[in-house]
Amino acid sequence: MANEEKSLNFIEHIIEDDLKNGYSDEQLRFRFPPEPNGYLHIGHASSICLNFGLGERYEAPVNLRFDDTNPEKEEKEFVDAIKRDIEWLGFTWDQECYASDYFQQLYDWAIGLIKAGKAYVDSQSSEEMASQKGTPTEPGTHSPFRNRSIKENLSLFERMKNGEFEEGVHVLRAKIDMASPNMLMRDPILYRVLNKAHHRTNTDWCIYPMYDWAHGQGDYIEQVSHSLCTLEFLPHRELYDWCLDQLVSPEKLRPKQREFARRNLSHTVVSKRKLLQLVNDGVVAGWDDPRMPTISGLRRRGYTPESIRNFADTIGIAKRENLVDVSLLEFHAREHLNKIAPRVMAVLNPLKVVITNYPEGGEEWLDAENNPEDETAGSRKVPFSRTLYIEREDFREQANRKFFRLKLGGEVRLKNGYIIKAESCTKDTDGNIIEVQCTYDPKSKSGSGTEESLRKVKGTLHWVSVAHAIEAEIRIYDRLFTDENPDGHKDRDFMEFVNRDSLKVVTGFLEPSLREAKVGERFQFQRLGYFNVDNDSKPGNLVFNRTVTLRDTWAKIQQKS
Repeated sequence: MANEEKSLNFIEHIIEDDLKNGYSDEQLRFRFPPEPNGYLHIGHASSICLNFGLGERYEAPVNLRFDDTNPEKEEKEFVDAIKRDIEWLGFTWDQECYASDYFQQLYDWAIGLIKAGKAYVDSQSSEEMASQKGTPTEPGTHSPFRNRSIKENLSLFERMKNGEFEEGVHVLRAKIDMASPNMLMRDPILYRVLNKAHHRTNTDWCIYPMYDWAHGQGDYIEQVSHSLCTLEFLPHRELYDWCLDQLVSPEKLRPKQREFARRNLSHTVVSKRKLLQLVNDGVVAGWDDPRMPTISGLRRRGYTPESIRNFADTIGIAKRENLVDVSLLEFHAREHLNKIAPRVMAVLNPLKVVITNYPEGGEEWLDAENNPEDETAGSRKVPFSRTLYIEREDFREQANRKFFRLKLGGEVRLKNGYIIKAESCTKDTDGNIIEVQCTYDPKSKSGSGTEESLRKVKGTLHWVSVAHAIEAEIRIYDRLFTDENPDGHKDRDFMEFVNRDSLKVVTGFLEPSLREAKVGERFQFQRLGYFNVDNDSKPGNLVFNRTVTLRDTWAKIQQKS
């Protein structure tokens, strides 16, 4: 039984009721059934967390079943990517299954339908079948081939299987009810001819089952107790049950389909077709581009598995769709990274500072705490010298009282270091400030215990020693779409809302402790945000991605625009 400490969602209430009304704990089994025709995205992550989370809660097995019934769009590359993403999220499946594992069984069951007079081969074009479908308020009309003899149907279906027909010449349809108020029950297609090689079965088959014929039957074969789908499959439930009615035996558990609402994420799209368009049109660099809502893109950007799982847990499971602001996902990224990411110093928009009373050629190594949130994180040494970089926006020649960073005649503390005072600045011929001359208080060193070291000044700046700095490529990512719901405009194409400034590349100057940083490692660049080492990094040529800023600035930017 479930742990009752946490309130149950409506899916868990269904399971609890089933356990009270005849199901045993041993009968519980869940599944995650992706189609391997693209990369998993944040929407899939919620479904993964739901199914595998139920498995953990009830100590029940969870199958990973690939819905590989369409060889035109499916590839082994996507199978491998899906497995990698699920493992990265921290979940382990019980059985790795494929709809293609059941092709022979599904074919045999289809033969049984034909023999029972419940399926027939239709030789009309797709346009002719569509014209006979009717409307939600008007019944459809029967196909002229609906009453073919069982013998003729068996012969045609076998010849379809043997590859004797071109695509579109024949399909196998269930014989149900052309007057059903549920349009999906109006003699749905069960099989079509596809003369395409399959990523697992190669050319063994040239007919392939439709989703509605393979889905419930796969659940039945695997004895999945609860088949959880998103709301668009609610109309399919009646057909799901009809298919099961044709083969369920009293000795075996009958799977139960139940539906939950999608959680759409703002400022993005999750349609695989639209994500593919972004890739093909060169808007992004690939499925794992850090701006993409794919799990591989989020991983590359620096999100942690824990942050995505916490996000999924926060938004929960509901019966109605809604739009979740992406800032909530970013919040969970900040919350987890704050606990685990080492603090380092980097300057992305450098302005040179010369401390005129610091010894020429002098240097010292200052103690710097790695992560104040983690007592076990320890400390490191950071080099300090006469010439430093600070952020250009941290200095103003003249500023009002609310500007607590460096200004002429004003003092600030350098993080882990000394208090400095700006005395003068140098400009180029265009009037741009290129250097600031400062003095420092030698007795004000952080942690030295002197009275001067305890002196309070309002501003603290991060910095990097020029002589010791390493250069790195820094990729500053923003939201991929300017509109919170780019899919929500019937009269406008989603591509109109692409944020053309979603990527900015700059050269950053980093403290030398980062020289040996490895791909995937995450850091907080103090006062700038959370960053991780990108896959494109090579020895001597580091590339960092900004995962999220330290604070959510998006709302303020939108208000100003």
